[in-house]
Amino acid sequence: MFESLERAKPALKKLISELRKEYAYASVLATASDGRSWRISRSGPSIGTGVLGGGNGYVVRVFDETGCAEYSFNEFSEEKIPEILSAMKKRFAEQNAAVGATVRPLPTPIPKDEPAVLKIETAYKLDPRALGDEAILNKLNEIREKGLSKEGILDVNCSVSYLSARKLFLSEHRDLDQTVMWTNGAVIAMASRGEEIKDYYQPYSVLGGAELLDEMGGNIDEITDKTLELLTSEPIVPGEYECVCDPETTGMIVHEAFGHGVEMDMFVKDRALAKQFVGGTVASGLVTMHDGSAVDEVATMFFDDEGTLTGDTVVIDKGTLKGGMCDALSALRLGVEPTGNGRRESYERKAYTRMTNTYFTAGTATPEEMIASVKYGFLLQNPSSGMEDPKNWGIQCMVSIAREIKDGKLTGKIFSPIVLTGYVSDLLKSVTMMSGKIELSGTGYCGKGYKEWVKVSDGGPYMKARIRLG
Repeated sequence: MFESLERAKPALKKLISELRKEYAYASVLATASDGRSWRISRSGPSIGTGVLGGGNGYVVRVFDETGCAEYSFNEFSEEKIPEILSAMKKRFAEQNAAVGATVRPLPTPIPKDEPAVLKIETAYKLDPRALGDEAILNKLNEIREKGLSKEGILDVNCSVSYLSARKLFLSEHRDLDQTVMWTNGAVIAMASRGEEIKDYYQPYSVLGGAELLDEMGGNIDEITDKTLELLTSEPIVPGEYECVCDPETTGMIVHEAFGHGVEMDMFVKDRALAKQFVGGTVASGLVTMHDGSAVDEVATMFFDDEGTLTGDTVVIDKGTLKGGMCDALSALRLGVEPTGNGRRESYERKAYTRMTNTYFTAGTATPEEMIASVKYGFLLQNPSSGMEDPKNWGIQCMVSIAREIKDGKLTGKIFSPIVLTGYVSDLLKSVTMMSGKIELSGTGYCGKGYKEWVKVSDGGPYMKARIRLG
């Protein structure tokens, strides 16, 4: 499958050469992927042959001074070049006629297309394809059976999936080639007491392969203990509290509080309040936020789906909003440099500005020092979901566990479920401590537009802040 891209490469370069006779800029993104998923539950084993984010196909993009257009397809050979040229010409006329009917046409900036050559592949310790279905299902079943042996546990579901994707990006001056593999896992345990049922979800992720299974099997006792503990939880009294967030909860705040709000295609559309605050103070001086491939996690890539080389984007620097993440087309409109955040769900979908690995940097405190500094508050753990309003800076997130802290000590009392809400800048300006180590995770997907989904990761250190809980 991946070899087909290599075989198609000379003809793809010929396609670009032909397109350049008509347009000022032309590029092609070629993708091929291989993915698989495995699950063990009460209903038995199951195997899936597709993973979200994959796909095998091509997308061509062209520019001239009057506009730009894209055309995607899933079959290609040199013989199809005349057909593609004709389809591209028709698509260009249709797309730019539609734009001209709704807005006043403006001159279209042309991408720089600076020379670049790259070929890279991420590493893994254990190839899930080599391990095979039987071995993976047996390992998942071992984890499940160990969890079920704990008294009070009603059920345990275990799953793992991987995606290996190769992408080529070609233009007149660019020849980029990357192959990336990531693996995700999850354990969901359920416990019952009388008619009450509680569940606990533990995600796992790695920029790598089936070595993740060892990590999943290593803490099943901790997962079942937390599940049983949830049976003793109580509803929280709504209010604003001193909170210590674990790295996963910090990551959810990073993603929801200042993630979508600094995706700069929202600046083009005037749908993000952050546009007004660039250069201003939006957080405590302890808060520095990054996005990009300076860390290795599931969203790591070496060039984006528009052929922009990725790197490290500083979004917030010691409390000051420096800027945002930007796809190539939005960057042209805004007169800024693209940051390598132009991402597609697949070759059939358009590119949006999307987060990759997004995180707060570390401080100098320890989690124990942070807990000891709390007069009355909570340690927040195990986030499940979140959403934000980039235009008004509202945030709402769900957390599974709030552990009570009184006079600097955990009391053993827990509350669940927890809704975390607030005004983004107020929350971030209240940060007073950060721990000395960051952790990222990336089991989930992020949706945008008409719910195009891409793989993202987020995280940070333990973080202390004042947060409204309910």
